[in-house]
Amino acid sequence: MVLIILAWFEPFQRFFERIDAGRMEWVAGLRTPWLTDVMLAIVVVTSRWTIRVLRWATILGLIVFRRWRHLLVFVAALILLEILAAMSTSAFARPRPFNIRPLTGWVGYSMPSRPLAGLAVTLIGMTYSLIVPGRPRFVAKVAIAVVLTLAIAARVYAGVDQLTSAAFGAVFGVAIGLAMFRWFAPNDVFPVTYRGGKAAHLDVTGARGEAIRLGVHDQLGLTVRAIKPVGLEGSGGSTPLRLTIAGADGEPDRYVFAKLYARSHVRADRWYKLGRTIRYGRLEDETPFQTVRRFVEYEDYTLRLMDDLGLPTPLPYGVVEITPEREYLIVMEFFDGAVELGDATVDDAIIDQGLRLVRRLWDAGLAHRDVKPANLMVQDGELRLIDVFFVQVRPSPWRQAVDLANMMLVLALRSDPDRVYGTAVRYFTPDEIAEAFAATRGVASPSQLRTQLKLDDRDLAARFRELGPAHAPISIQRWSLRRAALTATVALGAFIAVGFVLSNWTVFA
Repeated sequence: MVLIILAWFEPFQRFFERIDAGRMEWVAGLRTPWLTDVMLAIVVVTSRWTIRVLRWATILGLIVFRRWRHLLVFVAALILLEILAAMSTSAFARPRPFNIRPLTGWVGYSMPSRPLAGLAVTLIGMTYSLIVPGRPRFVAKVAIAVVLTLAIAARVYAGVDQLTSAAFGAVFGVAIGLAMFRWFAPNDVFPVTYRGGKAAHLDVTGARGEAIRLGVHDQLGLTVRAIKPVGLEGSGGSTPLRLTIAGADGEPDRYVFAKLYARSHVRADRWYKLGRTIRYGRLEDETPFQTVRRFVEYEDYTLRLMDDLGLPTPLPYGVVEITPEREYLIVMEFFDGAVELGDATVDDAIIDQGLRLVRRLWDAGLAHRDVKPANLMVQDGELRLIDVFFVQVRPSPWRQAVDLANMMLVLALRSDPDRVYGTAVRYFTPDEIAEAFAATRGVASPSQLRTQLKLDDRDLAARFRELGPAHAPISIQRWSLRRAALTATVALGAFIAVGFVLSNWTVFA
């Protein structure tokens, strides 16, 4: 608004010029040798080298901590500020102060002060990408205000910026930084934390925790006594929780399981599916979810479908709206006392249950698509299947074959491949088993399963292939028009992005 007024109303320009000229003359009259030394030392804070070191240190820190979204937002904020500042200085072409002897050098016009704008957006970016919220971030903001105030005073004292140009440059940089981080990397969705864990795991304390308690009570009629994150190591697409529910009419408290979904999970799922489509083609041609509401509705549907079929999956309790179109909670049965298959004793009964489960999925026209140790639980000697979000109705034969191979590999990790194969032939033909392992290589298995297979001294997949009839490997590469178009589009976008960064290299160099 200030820029528009100054650009269109010349009387305002002359008004500010007169005010700035009077203040500059007054400040110049305060110069003394010792104060000049102090102010010139402060001016160094706004030098290109200082800002350059701060920016590259921030970029390096974000790479080390793998905060890729914060890194992208930080770089975008720097480039956006430089573009807008260049346009502004060229449009106003405001000269440096007249009749005042400058004490240091400068480059370009002075409205807004680009050194102060650059310093401000850099400090804001550092604060919102590296410093945890709360008292540490509040202290950092106070420090930024002090630094910018001193820098404004020093540059005005040095005679290289008018007061309005310096002040507007600082405000301009702060505004760009705040807008970029609050819009594209809000802390409630992309928190800055040094506790470790995955970005998908949201903080469920404070206001969000209270919202979960209120939502579960109002929408499902359950009173939540405690909220505890569980199973974070095996979950990358949601925040899994164990809710302690108050018992009714003197009954003891009980547990229910819940998964918290946010818009960040939808975006992550969209990028994940895009990457899979580009890398593997038609076998991974999936339509991404557009809203978090559809995200959670689909899992609720798959839970109810599998419960109707009598499969050993959690009983669904319903969906809770935490924040409309932003955060939803799906609540289901908690298998109390159950342990992951990777930590359980796998005997012949468990092996039989696992392979019979795959057979029932095949007969029902379903594929789980994420068979791994973290999604198989053993409770009182019974095998349970969890995390049905990736379930596909009427899948391709390849999908179902991969489920079979992954189940056999998971069971063999805790037992013996010959025993697993001997049980598998009760439910599947040798040709079906051979086809499953011919189609299952590399990324066809979940990452957790691949990691555990590498840690095992045995080559389980090779042993299963030896036990069955020979089968030529089945390619998982499938080209389609959609894959070709997406690959070309992403390549073109990457080329344009790299060119754009290189053309604005002065932002960092």
